[in-house]
Amino acid sequence: MRINSEKLRGYFPILDWGSRYNRDRLSNDLVAALIVTIMLIPQSLAYALLAGLPAEMGLYASIAPLLAYAVFGTSRVLAVGPVAVVSLMTAAAVGNLALQGTAEYAAAAITLAFISGLILLVMGLFRLGFLANFLSHPVIAGFITASGILIATSQLKHIFGVQAQGHTLPQILGSLLSNLGDFNWITLMVGVSTTAFLFWVRKGLKPLLLATGLGPRMAEILAKAGPVAAVALTTIAAWTFGFEARGVALVGEVPSGLPPLTLPGFSPQVWSSLFGSALLISVIGFVESVSVAQTLAAKKRQRIVPNQELIGLGASNVASAISGGFPVTGGFSRSVVNFDAGAETPAAGAFTAVGIMLAAVFLTPLLFFLPKATLAATIIVAVLSLVDLSILRTTWTYARSDFAAVSATVVLTLGFGVEVGVSSGVLLSILLHLYKTSRPHVAEVGLVPGTEHFRNIDRHDVLTRDHLVTIRVDESLYFANARFLEDLIYDRVTKDCPVTDVVLMCPAVNDIDASALESLEAINHRLQDMGIRLHLSEVKGPVMDKLQRVDFVGDLSGQVFLSQYEAMRALADVGDQTVKLPGASQVKTQA
Repeated sequence: MRINSEKLRGYFPILDWGSRYNRDRLSNDLVAALIVTIMLIPQSLAYALLAGLPAEMGLYASIAPLLAYAVFGTSRVLAVGPVAVVSLMTAAAVGNLALQGTAEYAAAAITLAFISGLILLVMGLFRLGFLANFLSHPVIAGFITASGILIATSQLKHIFGVQAQGHTLPQILGSLLSNLGDFNWITLMVGVSTTAFLFWVRKGLKPLLLATGLGPRMAEILAKAGPVAAVALTTIAAWTFGFEARGVALVGEVPSGLPPLTLPGFSPQVWSSLFGSALLISVIGFVESVSVAQTLAAKKRQRIVPNQELIGLGASNVASAISGGFPVTGGFSRSVVNFDAGAETPAAGAFTAVGIMLAAVFLTPLLFFLPKATLAATIIVAVLSLVDLSILRTTWTYARSDFAAVSATVVLTLGFGVEVGVSSGVLLSILLHLYKTSRPHVAEVGLVPGTEHFRNIDRHDVLTRDHLVTIRVDESLYFANARFLEDLIYDRVTKDCPVTDVVLMCPAVNDIDASALESLEAINHRLQDMGIRLHLSEVKGPVMDKLQRVDFVGDLSGQVFLSQYEAMRALADVGDQTVKLPGASQVKTQA
């Protein structure tokens, strides 16, 4: 019975933290929810605009998903909802199926959320969270940076009040420049002043409030209310001065009420068209969410369960789909705000959902006169924090192969769109891994005098024997690098005729697959034909278990030694007959 209870708590984390909920946690969660709600209302509207959807869908996507995550999620502070990158990917995916502003467009976005939710749920149930590891962090950073540039650029049409289309940087800039002569000066004034105000709020408002003697908690709340203030002021200005008659684009009528019960489309054609995009959105959203959740959890010595996070995010996307929303994931900025505001449990997200629900019921009539330029400014200020071009400098200095992957991801995302960019990033991550492991670092080693340690002969003064060659393999052996090891050993033993023994030192070999086993058998037989014995040393237990299941150990021409020092002692007398190799003066690039 106890085992079943633990398993149930694993699938429903709310049973775990909910059993320890108390008044203090309730107080902290309510304050955090208030701050996040204030921040999330304008963001939800803005990200719906970015996805090309009606403004109310942004609110709908911020209610049911938060409730679902509170039940199934393992992070105490992750704030789920619409985010910039996923909204952009939604616009790119749905834009291929229907025209923006049509009922079919909104229905496709709902279906996209549903498919994404199912993918995440299946991945979670089958414990496939490890698949996200195939996306390297530099590639993800490059993709998010490029997406931030694309998003900010795409919103300039609302800042200038002109028409512009496109999903790539050249398309957006070309369309923007061709229509720039038709800009609306009132729209431009609203957009530029709102952008400047929001940038100042991020850095300058809280210190100013603290200087006036306001308490830290109240100063934090008011500082986060900056976007709400911008929405309120520009809405009042638009209503007072008749901006609509002056050509300023407004949000218009936003239906009031709770999120409707909706069903995704089940057309096979639509599903086949959206599945690839949904898979990319799922993986990118999961990686972003888990990265944020793990970072914040570590600060409080908490832990998250990645596979359960897949279920939590999957449930959130399904909840979004059946309540009129679009794809969602954990947002970085909102989660950090939630953490800093003192959120103790996922109940803070549930309270935030209640706040958004109240806004959807009572505040939507007030949004009619909200200028779209205000929402565009909100998006621009939010996404520019995602742009991190320093990743290019860092990878150039540290690893040129990673720089190539990052720069290719950035260029392809900007030049060909987010789907091509992220797909290329995934492919490049896998290809880079295969390339690096296909040419593993392999070093010929010798004994460091006065010790039992062995080091690279090209980096250290070490002791060796002419007839004995010891090669340390610093990678697991599998199909991609097995032939590389064969060629390296054959090249080495043919250089020196006196060689009678070769030892493969395997402390870093965690696995040997069937292809590598065949290569080791070939090496053993070929060396035996040359009168050279093959030995192994420092083989890990699981690897040795696999080798002993077949005839390899029995057919081995040499022995398997527990340590390399033992192999050296057995195969050569360490003493006057050793040769001291010059090492320090021949330092190479590999350790």
